[in-house]
Amino acid sequence: MISSILSRFSHDLAIDLGTANTCVYARGKGIVVSEPSIVAFNKATGRVEAVGTEAKEMLGRTPANIQAIKPMRDGVIADFEAAEKMLTHFIRKAHKRSGWLRPRVVIGVPSEITQVERRAVKDSALRAKASEVHLIEEAMAAAIGAGMPITEASGNMVVDIGGGTTDIAVISLAGVVYGKSVRIAGNELDDAIMQHARKAHNLLIGERTAERIKIEIGSAAPLDQSMTMEVKGRHLTEGRPKTVTMNDEEIRKALAEPVRAIVQAVHDALERIPPELSADIYDRGIIMTGGGALLRSLDRRLRDETGLPVQLAEDPLSSVVLGAGKMLSDFNLLRKISID
Repeated sequence: MISSILSRFSHDLAIDLGTANTCVYARGKGIVVSEPSIVAFNKATGRVEAVGTEAKEMLGRTPANIQAIKPMRDGVIADFEAAEKMLTHFIRKAHKRSGWLRPRVVIGVPSEITQVERRAVKDSALRAKASEVHLIEEAMAAAIGAGMPITEASGNMVVDIGGGTTDIAVISLAGVVYGKSVRIAGNELDDAIMQHARKAHNLLIGERTAERIKIEIGSAAPLDQSMTMEVKGRHLTEGRPKTVTMNDEEIRKALAEPVRAIVQAVHDALERIPPELSADIYDRGIIMTGGGALLRSLDRRLRDETGLPVQLAEDPLSSVVLGAGKMLSDFNLLRKISID
């Protein structure tokens, strides 16, 4: 009865509250917001100056009285106040309805989130004017968003590499048989590039530059054709602006450790699942989702290391929010997979 009443309204929202990006899906409309998870505060007045894309442009460029904050760390809320302000902004932007209609919200969270972290996510969404909040595991949402048959009695393996966490899950009969969340993902890759620039070139670079290097010449396995890129930053000892040329091989070496940790986490998952499901995964393979899955040759590296078929989801960046969005029109399945 509740679901039939709720289904009459199309103001329900699904949110992928990511460390790097937040996506919001509105029922009946699709993805209406996809912006960086960043809030810029004015320390003098306490007001929010910018949220999302506008705030990201300010990173590393703000005057003393303005501070750009990332409210999410490792997939969970690190700054409660900033997260609440960010959620309120995105919900209002996505909702665009009169204030008395409060949306029902489904949010994807990492699989090994603690009770305290769950409460922080729910409280932030409720304070941001949600009428009710349902939490589902990101890996489960990613599997649904990637079109995997999660309700069947067969094993489905998904590897969701986000900004703060890599969520690995084996799903059967709409339940997580094995779930693991490792706090090594896109941000760790960026940090590894920043450290490499400092050690190898005496060059200080920011997060945005490191991310650009990762996207343009980063890879998890040797490439067919060598790639180079000019990188601008500040010389560590001389203090002046400097430009250096980096190539794909040195960036691959810089990324070796976090990439190895992600591959090892997949190996651990394969060792711990029941043999019947192992046979299913051998046939069906592994689906990769999340922004981190777009790292060049990562699918090939996983295929070589595991001996299994590995494929990228059709829309890896949006799989979690699309999966959570499908739950808005299937309340029975939502109740089954919710981790509230």
